[in-house]
Amino acid sequence: MTEKELLYVEDVLGHEQYLQSQCCDTSDRISDRELKSFADEIQQKHRQIFHSFYDLL
Repeated sequence: MTEKELLYVEDVLGHEQYLQSQCCDTSDRISDRELKSFADEIQQKHRQIFHSFYDLL
């Protein structure tokens, strides 16, 4: 993997961590069970994406 490719992967990992934290914060603030569940699902998807990219390293 080139240095430039590594930088792209690091950027993606950072973005995915940010999106996970935003989904978690949003989920904590929502009182509606259906919306809270939806935010939790999105957070899980971003966690999976993060691990997929992390496994490239």
